[in-house]
Amino acid sequence: MKLVIEKLKDADFENLHKFEIENRTFFEEMIPSRGDDYYRPESFRARNELLLDEQAEGLSYFYLIKDEHHSILGRINLVDINFSNKIGFLGYRVGKIHTGKGIAKKALQLLLHTVIDLDIKEVHAKTTTHNIASQKVLMQNGFKHTVTSEEEFEMNGQMLQFTNYIWINKHYSTYHPDVFPEIPHTTRRTDLDPSL
Repeated sequence: MKLVIEKLKDADFENLHKFEIENRTFFEEMIPSRGDDYYRPESFRARNELLLDEQAEGLSYFYLIKDEHHSILGRINLVDINFSNKIGFLGYRVGKIHTGKGIAKKALQLLLHTVIDLDIKEVHAKTTTHNIASQKVLMQNGFKHTVTSEEEFEMNGQMLQFTNYIWINKHYSTYHPDVFPEIPHTTRRTDLDPSL
């Protein structure tokens, strides 16, 4: 299967809305619910218009994972870019019927190729301790585990922890041969969830 990642645009909203509704139950097994309001058409459009504004300013980049027929298979994004420290935060999700096919792994490869041109030094990610599939996708793409939070939280009747990963842009030192201080690992978006 041929995969591409394309930046989110207004023309995608209708199909993206269908994708999110079809996969809501599946996604909410892994990440906290966004609530009913998110899925109302007018609210969904308004929220995604905010994402387009954020993308236009270069603060985040929101991609759709598509196949050769332009069907949406998932989403993958680089968000909350910190220009001072040159750090971005990863978020992705793949539809239920498309899991187990290597789609997340390939889409992440494609995203990381774009990072070289974006002058990003590090990409940070976090997922939950029970999301083994996401942990494998991260490690297969060169992410290194940094720390697992000691704090537990409850989701869907399970006690979970966040586990954190980091990817270092090896091309960065080639073009920017300076020395970087250690950056504390923080993020404002949770468990590979790419949207507001």
